Order: sequence, then structure tokens, then C-alpha cells
Amino acid sequence: MIIFSLAVFFLLITPGPGVLTLAGVGSAFGSNSGLRFLAGLFVGTNVVALTVVSGLAAMVLANDHLHLVLFVASVTYLIYLAARIALSGTKIAFVTSSKPPGFWGGMALQAINPKAYAVNTALFSGFAFLPENLFAETLIKLLIINAIWLPVHVLWLYAGITLHRLELPAKTQLRINFIMAISMLCVVALAVLAPR
Repeated sequence: MIIFSLAVFFLLITPGPGVLTLAGVGSAFGSNSGLRFLAGLFVGTNVVALTVVSGLAAMVLANDHLHLVLFVASVTYLIYLAARIALSGTKIAFVTSSKPPGFWGGMALQAINPKAYAVNTALFSGFAFLPENLFAETLIKLLIINAIWLPVHVLWLYAGITLHRLELPAKTQLRINFIMAISMLCVVALAVLAPR
């Protein structure tokens, strides 16, 4: 369970479309718009988790080859994200638009967010800690994910609001990108080492 919690933490602190957009909404439109978008992301991420658990879990557990393919695909996507972060240069690029996307925008983003599916597939198809009771393990995983997800995303929103006001040197922005990429690689290492 500790390895699972660490994997969730490292996955959630690294940028994907959801957190980058959340930080961008906070940076461009402030805390009220950011909180509405955050609420949509929260509902959307749980819908994605339940979709993965209800639709893929049965197929994954019934077919060892499919389980391996999905696990390798998830890990590969996480490595790809880490490389994109590390090679993104000296700008922390937040996504912005002309008007705040709101609650429904957050839900819609999670529905099409490949990181959300990759992360949930990796978390629910790996990191077994109660293999004799899959239902209890799934419920505990959902609780752990949400307990870590919410404060991490609130911090990303706050970071977006705060970073907008700061003029960080290029070297500092580059370091931030490398730290995020290393966090993603830590998740890959934990996923490979965890029992399946």
C-alpha cells in the first residue's frame, strides 16, 4: 500500500494536461474560475477511474497478455511524458484560453485526457496489495487516490496563480521541469518493481 501511495503521489505531482490546464486557468482567471475547473477535473478523474475499473479490470485480470500489453503501454506513455517534460526547455508552459473553461470543461478534459487513462490503468492493474480481495483493494485505492489527488491539485492551482506573478529565471524553470520529469520516472520504477 505504501508503494501504491508513493506512485499516486509522484504521478499526480507531475504535469499532464489536467494539472497544466488547471494551473493555466488559475494563472489567467484566478481562484474562483480555478476552483470550478478543479471540481470538474475531480469528478472527471473519478469517472475515468470507475470506467477503467469496471471496463478494463475484468478483461485485464482475465487475460494475462492483455494485462501485460496495457501495463507496458501505460509505462511507455509515462516515460514519454517524462521525456517531454525534461526536454521542454526553460519555459514552464501553462495552457490558457480566452475564457475560463469551468466545471464542464474540467470534466471534458479528463474524459479525453490520455494521462488519466494511462495513470488509472497503471494504478489499478498494478500495485497489488490485497490480491485475495480485489473489491476491497479497489475501494482502498480509490480512497488513497482521492486523498492525494485533491491537495496536490489545489497546490497546482495555487502554483499557477502564484507563478503568474513571479518572473522566474530560465535556470529555475529548467530545474522545475527536470524535477517533474524525475518524479515521473520514479513512478515508472515503482510500477516495474511492484507486484502484479
